[in-house]
Amino acid sequence: MTHPPAGRDLTTPDQSSTGILLLLGGRSDIGLEIAERLARGRHVVLAARRSDDLVAESERVRAAGATRVTTLEFDADDLASHHGLVTSVLAHGPIDTAVLAFGILGDQTRAETDAAHAVAVVHTDYVAQVSILTHLSTSLREQGSGRLVVFSSVAGARVRRANYVYGSAKAGLDGFASGLADALHGTGVRLLLIRPGFVIGRMTEGMSPAPMSSTPGQVADAVVRALGSRTDVVWVPGRLRLLVAVMRVLPRPIWRRMPR
Repeated sequence: MTHPPAGRDLTTPDQSSTGILLLLGGRSDIGLEIAERLARGRHVVLAARRSDDLVAESERVRAAGATRVTTLEFDADDLASHHGLVTSVLAHGPIDTAVLAFGILGDQTRAETDAAHAVAVVHTDYVAQVSILTHLSTSLREQGSGRLVVFSSVAGARVRRANYVYGSAKAGLDGFASGLADALHGTGVRLLLIRPGFVIGRMTEGMSPAPMSSTPGQVADAVVRALGSRTDVVWVPGRLRLLVAVMRVLPRPIWRRMPR
Protein backbone atom coordinates (compact mmCIF):
# COMPACT_ATOMS: atom_id res chain seq x y z
CA MET A 1 0.00 0.00 0.00
CA THR A 2 1.28 3.47 -0.89
CA HIS A 3 0.92 6.45 1.38
CA PRO A 4 -0.47 9.10 1.43
CA PRO A 5 -3.83 7.60 0.39
CA ALA A 6 -4.50 6.79 -3.24
CA GLY A 7 -0.78 6.70 -4.00
CA ARG A 8 -0.41 10.50 -3.93
CA ASP A 9 3.24 11.47 -4.26
CA LEU A 10 4.74 14.16 -2.09
CA THR A 11 6.52 15.97 -4.90
CA THR A 12 6.23 16.77 -8.55
CA PRO A 13 6.21 13.99 -11.17
CA ASP A 14 9.46 12.16 -11.75
CA GLN A 15 11.66 13.67 -14.46
CA SER A 16 14.71 11.58 -13.58
CA SER A 17 16.29 8.99 -15.82
CA THR A 18 18.67 7.68 -13.15
CA GLY A 19 16.30 5.11 -11.68
CA ILE A 20 14.69 4.78 -8.28
CA LEU A 21 16.54 5.23 -5.00
CA LEU A 22 14.92 2.80 -2.55
CA LEU A 23 15.49 3.27 1.17
CA LEU A 24 14.40 0.28 3.23
CA GLY A 25 14.20 1.75 6.71
CA GLY A 26 12.75 5.12 5.85
CA ARG A 27 13.47 6.61 9.28
CA SER A 28 17.07 5.45 9.55
CA ASP A 29 19.57 8.17 10.48
CA ILE A 30 22.18 6.77 8.12
CA GLY A 31 19.68 5.90 5.41
CA LEU A 32 18.24 9.42 5.29
CA GLU A 33 21.72 10.94 5.19
CA ILE A 34 22.50 8.75 2.18
CA ALA A 35 19.17 9.60 0.55
CA GLU A 36 19.86 13.31 0.94
CA ARG A 37 23.19 12.92 -0.82
CA LEU A 38 21.76 10.87 -3.70
CA ALA A 39 18.29 12.39 -4.03
CA ARG A 40 18.85 15.11 -6.60
CA GLY A 41 17.01 14.34 -9.82
CA ARG A 42 15.72 11.01 -8.55
CA HIS A 43 12.50 9.30 -7.63
CA VAL A 44 13.03 8.28 -3.99
CA VAL A 45 10.98 5.52 -2.37
CA LEU A 46 10.93 5.46 1.43
CA ALA A 47 9.79 2.12 2.86
CA ALA A 48 9.02 1.65 6.54
CA ARG A 49 6.36 0.66 9.02
CA ARG A 50 3.70 3.34 9.61
CA SER A 51 4.51 4.73 6.20
CA ASP A 52 1.72 7.30 6.47
CA ASP A 53 3.87 8.99 9.13
CA LEU A 54 6.90 9.66 6.92
CA VAL A 55 5.97 13.24 6.06
CA ALA A 56 9.01 14.86 7.67
CA GLU A 57 11.37 12.32 6.12
CA SER A 58 9.76 12.81 2.71
CA GLU A 59 10.06 16.58 2.94
CA ARG A 60 13.69 16.23 3.95
CA VAL A 61 14.48 14.17 0.85
CA ARG A 62 12.46 16.46 -1.40
CA ALA A 63 14.41 19.45 -0.06
CA ALA A 64 17.58 17.62 -1.11
CA GLY A 65 16.39 17.62 -4.73
CA ALA A 66 14.26 14.52 -5.22
CA THR A 67 11.88 14.96 -8.15
CA ARG A 68 9.39 12.56 -6.63
CA VAL A 69 8.94 10.83 -3.28
CA THR A 70 6.77 7.78 -2.69
CA THR A 71 6.23 6.03 0.62
CA LEU A 72 5.49 2.32 0.93
CA GLU A 73 4.56 0.16 3.88
CA PHE A 74 7.42 -2.16 4.84
CA ASP A 75 7.56 -4.51 7.81
CA ALA A 76 10.96 -6.20 7.60
CA ASP A 77 9.83 -9.08 9.78
CA ASP A 78 6.88 -9.90 7.50
CA LEU A 79 8.88 -12.01 5.07
CA ALA A 80 5.81 -12.92 3.03
CA SER A 81 5.38 -9.26 2.08
CA HIS A 82 8.88 -8.79 0.63
CA HIS A 83 8.15 -9.98 -2.89
CA GLY A 84 5.13 -7.71 -3.10
CA LEU A 85 7.12 -4.73 -1.88
CA VAL A 86 9.79 -5.17 -4.54
CA THR A 87 7.09 -5.58 -7.18
CA SER A 88 5.41 -2.38 -5.96
CA VAL A 89 8.67 -0.44 -6.24
CA LEU A 90 9.39 -1.76 -9.73
CA ALA A 91 5.92 -0.68 -10.83
CA HIS A 92 7.28 2.88 -10.55
CA GLY A 93 10.34 2.13 -12.69
CA PRO A 94 13.77 0.46 -12.53
CA ILE A 95 15.67 0.46 -9.24
CA ASP A 96 19.06 2.15 -9.46
CA THR A 97 20.11 1.88 -5.79
CA ALA A 98 18.54 0.02 -2.86
CA VAL A 99 19.82 0.89 0.62
CA LEU A 100 19.06 -1.65 3.38
CA ALA A 101 19.09 0.56 6.45
CA PHE A 102 16.76 -1.28 8.81
CA GLY A 103 17.69 -3.26 11.90
CA ILE A 104 17.56 -3.39 15.69
CA LEU A 105 20.25 -3.45 18.36
CA GLY A 106 18.19 -5.39 20.88
CA ASP A 107 18.94 -5.88 24.56
CA GLN A 108 21.87 -8.25 25.07
CA THR A 109 21.13 -8.86 28.75
CA ARG A 110 17.53 -9.75 28.01
CA ALA A 111 18.47 -11.87 25.00
CA GLU A 112 20.73 -14.08 27.11
CA THR A 113 17.71 -15.52 28.94
CA ASP A 114 14.76 -14.57 26.72
CA ALA A 115 14.97 -16.82 23.69
CA ALA A 116 12.13 -15.05 21.90
CA HIS A 117 13.97 -11.73 22.12
CA ALA A 118 17.23 -13.28 20.91
CA VAL A 119 15.40 -14.78 17.93
CA ALA A 120 13.68 -11.46 17.21
CA VAL A 121 17.04 -9.68 16.96
CA VAL A 122 18.46 -12.33 14.64
CA HIS A 123 15.27 -12.42 12.58
CA THR A 124 15.33 -8.68 11.86
CA ASP A 125 19.09 -8.25 11.51
CA TYR A 126 19.80 -11.42 9.52
CA VAL A 127 16.81 -13.44 8.31
CA ALA A 128 14.82 -10.44 7.06
CA GLN A 129 17.90 -9.03 5.34
CA VAL A 130 18.55 -12.33 3.58
CA SER A 131 14.95 -12.42 2.41
CA ILE A 132 14.73 -8.91 0.98
CA LEU A 133 18.23 -9.14 -0.52
CA THR A 134 17.27 -12.31 -2.35
CA HIS A 135 14.12 -10.72 -3.78
CA LEU A 136 15.97 -7.56 -4.75
CA SER A 137 18.96 -9.30 -6.29
CA THR A 138 16.70 -11.55 -8.34
CA SER A 139 14.83 -8.56 -9.75
CA LEU A 140 17.99 -6.55 -10.38
CA ARG A 141 19.56 -9.50 -12.20
CA GLU A 142 16.54 -9.57 -14.49
CA GLN A 143 16.86 -5.81 -14.89
CA GLY A 144 20.57 -6.19 -15.67
CA SER A 145 21.65 -3.30 -13.47
CA GLY A 146 21.39 -1.80 -10.00
CA ARG A 147 23.26 -1.34 -6.74
CA LEU A 148 22.64 -2.81 -3.30
CA VAL A 149 24.00 -1.15 -0.15
CA VAL A 150 24.20 -3.53 2.82
CA PHE A 151 25.23 -2.66 6.38
CA SER A 152 27.33 -5.15 8.28
CA SER A 153 29.19 -3.99 11.40
CA VAL A 154 32.49 -4.25 13.18
CA ALA A 155 30.43 -6.24 15.73
CA GLY A 156 30.31 -9.08 13.23
CA ALA A 157 34.04 -9.13 12.47
CA ARG A 158 34.71 -11.13 15.62
CA VAL A 159 31.72 -11.64 17.86
CA ARG A 160 32.19 -10.40 21.41
CA ARG A 161 30.69 -11.74 24.58
CA ALA A 162 29.28 -8.26 25.34
CA ASN A 163 26.94 -8.22 22.32
CA TYR A 164 27.05 -11.70 20.84
CA VAL A 165 23.40 -11.84 19.77
CA TYR A 166 23.55 -8.71 17.63
CA GLY A 167 27.12 -9.51 16.59
CA SER A 168 26.22 -13.01 15.44
CA ALA A 169 23.43 -11.64 13.24
CA LYS A 170 25.84 -9.15 11.67
CA ALA A 171 28.45 -11.89 11.17
CA GLY A 172 25.87 -13.97 9.32
CA LEU A 173 24.76 -11.02 7.22
CA ASP A 174 28.36 -10.16 6.37
CA GLY A 175 28.98 -13.68 5.13
CA PHE A 176 25.75 -13.80 3.13
CA ALA A 177 26.35 -10.39 1.55
CA SER A 178 29.96 -11.26 0.68
CA GLY A 179 28.83 -14.44 -1.07
CA LEU A 180 25.98 -12.66 -2.83
CA ALA A 181 28.38 -9.97 -4.07
CA ASP A 182 30.48 -12.71 -5.69
CA ALA A 183 27.39 -14.34 -7.17
CA LEU A 184 26.36 -11.01 -8.71
CA HIS A 185 29.74 -10.42 -10.34
CA GLY A 186 29.31 -10.00 -14.07
CA THR A 187 25.52 -9.56 -13.92
CA GLY A 188 25.52 -5.76 -13.99
CA VAL A 189 24.41 -5.68 -10.34
CA ARG A 190 26.80 -4.46 -7.66
CA LEU A 191 26.66 -5.04 -3.91
CA LEU A 192 28.44 -2.58 -1.63
CA LEU A 193 29.13 -3.91 1.87
CA ILE A 194 29.57 -1.32 4.63
CA ARG A 195 31.25 -2.24 7.92
CA PRO A 196 30.89 0.70 10.33
CA GLY A 197 32.02 0.83 13.91
CA PHE A 198 29.96 2.49 16.62
CA VAL A 199 27.63 5.06 15.04
CA ILE A 200 26.33 7.87 17.22
CA GLY A 201 22.62 8.11 16.51
CA ARG A 202 19.13 7.13 17.61
CA MET A 203 19.95 3.42 17.63
CA THR A 204 22.77 3.95 20.14
CA GLU A 205 21.19 6.79 22.12
CA GLY A 206 22.14 6.62 25.78
CA MET A 207 25.23 4.49 25.12
CA SER A 208 28.78 5.77 25.62
CA PRO A 209 30.51 6.09 22.23
CA ALA A 210 33.14 3.48 21.54
CA PRO A 211 36.60 4.32 20.17
CA MET A 212 36.64 5.30 16.50
CA SER A 213 32.97 6.24 16.55
CA SER A 214 31.39 7.98 13.58
CA THR A 215 28.25 9.94 12.83
CA PRO A 216 25.48 9.02 10.36
CA GLY A 217 26.76 11.79 8.10
CA GLN A 218 30.28 10.39 8.08
CA VAL A 219 28.96 6.92 7.22
CA ALA A 220 26.82 8.38 4.43
CA ASP A 221 29.81 10.26 3.01
CA ALA A 222 31.79 7.01 2.91
CA VAL A 223 28.93 5.20 1.19
CA VAL A 224 28.55 7.85 -1.49
CA ARG A 225 32.30 7.94 -2.13
CA ALA A 226 32.35 4.15 -2.48
CA LEU A 227 29.40 4.16 -4.88
CA GLY A 228 31.45 6.43 -7.11
CA SER A 229 34.45 4.11 -7.02
CA ARG A 230 35.24 0.45 -7.60
CA THR A 231 35.34 -0.33 -3.89
CA ASP A 232 33.09 -3.19 -2.76
CA VAL A 233 33.82 -3.23 0.99
CA VAL A 234 34.07 -0.11 3.15
CA TRP A 235 35.15 0.21 6.80
CA VAL A 236 33.95 3.35 8.57
CA PRO A 237 36.26 4.83 9.68
CA GLY A 238 38.88 3.28 7.42
CA ARG A 239 41.37 2.65 10.22
CA LEU A 240 38.96 0.10 11.69
CA ARG A 241 40.39 -2.38 9.19
CA LEU A 242 43.69 -2.40 11.07
CA LEU A 243 41.96 -2.67 14.44
CA VAL A 244 39.98 -5.68 13.27
CA ALA A 245 43.16 -7.36 12.04
CA VAL A 246 44.46 -7.14 15.60
CA MET A 247 41.13 -8.22 17.08
CA ARG A 248 41.15 -11.42 15.08
CA VAL A 249 44.43 -12.63 16.54
CA LEU A 250 43.85 -11.77 20.20
CA PRO A 251 43.90 -14.85 22.43
CA ARG A 252 40.43 -15.93 23.45
CA PRO A 253 40.93 -15.41 27.22
CA ILE A 254 41.71 -11.76 26.50
CA TRP A 255 38.98 -11.43 23.88
CA ARG A 256 36.39 -12.82 26.28
CA ARG A 257 36.86 -9.81 28.54
CA MET A 258 36.61 -7.20 25.80
CA PRO A 259 33.91 -4.55 26.44
CA ARG A 260 31.35 -3.44 23.93
